[in-house]
Amino acid sequence: MSLDPYLPPDQRRLLSRFWESASGFWRGRAAWRAWVLMAVLVITVFLQLWAQYRLNFWNRDFFNAIGRKDGTELWRQAWHFVPLAAASIFLVIVSVWVRMTTQREWRKWLSSHLYDFWLGGGRYRRLRFMLGEHQTPEYRIAEDAKVATDVPVDLVVGLLSSVLNAITFIGVLWSVGGSLILPAFGQHISIPGYLVLAVVAYSVLVTAGMMFIGRHLMRVLGESKRAEADLRAIGSHLRESGEGSALPDARRDGRQIIGEALAKVIAQWRALCWQLMRMTLVSQTNLLLTPVIGLLLCMPKYLVGLMSLGEVVQAAAAFTIVQAAFNWITDSYARLAEWRSSANRVASLLLALDQVDQSERPANLEMTAGNRNNGPKAQAGGAPRD
Repeated sequence: MSLDPYLPPDQRRLLSRFWESASGFWRGRAAWRAWVLMAVLVITVFLQLWAQYRLNFWNRDFFNAIGRKDGTELWRQAWHFVPLAAASIFLVIVSVWVRMTTQREWRKWLSSHLYDFWLGGGRYRRLRFMLGEHQTPEYRIAEDAKVATDVPVDLVVGLLSSVLNAITFIGVLWSVGGSLILPAFGQHISIPGYLVLAVVAYSVLVTAGMMFIGRHLMRVLGESKRAEADLRAIGSHLRESGEGSALPDARRDGRQIIGEALAKVIAQWRALCWQLMRMTLVSQTNLLLTPVIGLLLCMPKYLVGLMSLGEVVQAAAAFTIVQAAFNWITDSYARLAEWRSSANRVASLLLALDQVDQSERPANLEMTAGNRNNGPKAQAGGAPRD
């Protein structure tokens, strides 16, 4: 075991060590299955975009028929809605299956890798002598590895979908909304693509608000997971030590120690609760305001006859879709914080297991060198004499 002072790894080192192991799922002979699943998932995202695009134009035609009170067109549009809705539902179901299959396969691979590394060569026995944060390795493999593989797939798919939606429906907003002409100082000012400018400005405002309110979320989540891990570790230690003779502090009984750990868990839970409540205030307010803002922005052109009812509904729906796409960062912020916390815990375990191997390597090299040096001497000198 190394006697060097222990320096906690920084965030870059932790993430680098996690991806060093976790990315093995996407390499090697069996990686073709992972890439086939991802290809199907990407194709599904594009098809979902197509269905959403068609539904957006269906909204225009349907509400235009309402505005004209055209019963024949209304029935025709109602029949057109059936295959579009069926396709959209089918694609969502396929997306869930492919996404969860990818997550399941990645978790299976990473968990197997971690179990092999932890149990192989008796590392699990020597792990407790290593410095660093590696308590409850069985929980890190069972739970943190699950979160660390589930969240990246969700985030990547969500990011791809958001980028495609933003590009596609910004075009819809630009073409449907056109320019807004406002009187100012005795003149008329034209604002081209005013709906696009409005959705970008609004999204920046919401994102900035969410980032400011949730700036402590990653730290709070990490401390909460650490407190939960300490509680489990103390409980396991109490169970294994029987009457408590092996407790670190013999002056206190086990109930007092586990009570203090539980109090820390509750305190961290309370801090996390308040953090999520503040973030929910922003996200829920945004969810309610976005479609209303989209409709209000279209009213000036609708009232003067420059936009039809169908175009108002189409533009408002596109406004909501684009804002949701720009809002991907804020919607994913909590999950990103959860992923980083779990990935850090898996990486801490991997670094501690690396330390086990490194602590044995000098001794093995010394023994090998000693055997190499003693062998020839014994052969050359014969048996030692008294």
